Amino acid sequence: MSETPPNTLQYRFDGPEDAPVLILGPSLGTTWHMWDRQVPELTKQWRVFRFDLPGHGGAPAHPAGSVADLTTRLLATLESLGVQRFGYAGCALGGAVGIELALRHPERLASLALIAASPRFGTADEFRRRGVIVRTNGLDPIARSAPERWFTGGFAAAQPAITEWAVQMVRTTDPGCYIAACEALASFDVRAGLGSVGVPTLVLVGSEDQVTGPAEARTLVAGIPDARLAVVPGASHLVPVEQPAAVTDLLVRHFSTAWQPGFDTATGHVALPAAAVKPVPAVAPPQQVPVAEIAPPAAPQRPQGGPDAYDAGLKVRREVLGDAHVDGVLAGTDDFSGDFQELVTRYAWGEVWDRPGLDRRTRSCVTLTALVAGGHLEELALHVRAALRNGLTPDEIKEVLLQTAVYCGVPAANSAFRVAQQVVREETTPQE
Repeated sequence: MSETPPNTLQYRFDGPEDAPVLILGPSLGTTWHMWDRQVPELTKQWRVFRFDLPGHGGAPAHPAGSVADLTTRLLATLESLGVQRFGYAGCALGGAVGIELALRHPERLASLALIAASPRFGTADEFRRRGVIVRTNGLDPIARSAPERWFTGGFAAAQPAITEWAVQMVRTTDPGCYIAACEALASFDVRAGLGSVGVPTLVLVGSEDQVTGPAEARTLVAGIPDARLAVVPGASHLVPVEQPAAVTDLLVRHFSTAWQPGFDTATGHVALPAAAVKPVPAVAPPQQVPVAEIAPPAAPQRPQGGPDAYDAGLKVRREVLGDAHVDGVLAGTDDFSGDFQELVTRYAWGEVWDRPGLDRRTRSCVTLTALVAGGHLEELALHVRAALRNGLTPDEIKEVLLQTAVYCGVPAANSAFRVAQQVVREETTPQE
């Protein structure tokens, strides 16, 4: 295999060259080998295309910080191979790529399966904290806890070889690419767009999945007009590995019945006439499990007449300080404090933090120094946490505070070290 260019993905094909293409997308921390048990059966009908995420499975370490970026790289890879239309099945982060394909590039997608997926994966704060842990401690803590997240306890105990395979798969991932993938999941939120998914969709989930479980699956089914739900008993998050036969059977049935016509055996591509891509109805009920549609929480209302800097500032403020903090601050505003919070969001975050002249790491260094100089210890704790999430390591924060001892005074730095030490311990200690 030749070296993979930065704008494409490492891949492999299995199955007959003249069959329609079915793509299998991996989850964070895995490689294309997570699909090994599905390939023999799937290749009886399809030419199976598997890919690795950047820095996973020995793939070149070119980090991709958004699901849109990953999707663009996948499409560039397919373009280079002449693949125009395809079916797609993705697990977790791979499922997010599938949703992105359905929303942004529906003309390429014939049918879709979303496995252990969600329109929003937990909270942005959770994934950014995971990035801080990896940046500080490496991937070993995440690797050791992977079996607990991915498999039921009974399976992990009965299959020690697979459990160890999972640990080693995560451990050998490039840390920078893993952190970038965490950022991609942190910023992924397509709850408002699910109604625009216009391809037949299978939503598949393990009954014991504690990461993206049946509740998230039902959110997808409630929102996607032509979606069906399948719950696999006795399986957790990495359901294609834990229950391979059940997943294979469900995928074969879905893609055999929901694949849209138009496969050209001469070219090996699926080509639909333009009329086959139809507008999606505004409202359509799910076809399997009756569930109440789960509406996303309302976004904070933009001040009347506020400039675009407010919206940009709110986005940056959330990314740097975390959703939980910003939600708490905004929830506590009233007629007395509302104007001040609007000023902070628009001016500090929208007009200064969002300027292109300095990156966020540098702005965090400047902010920490200013807070030490002013003795603002409560704000310092908040911005030490933000600095970690902006990419500063504990050692780099230590160097900033050491320098403040020279220019701001030893007593000020002493207080700052005490506050920062506590925050660093809280943020960098792996969760049990």
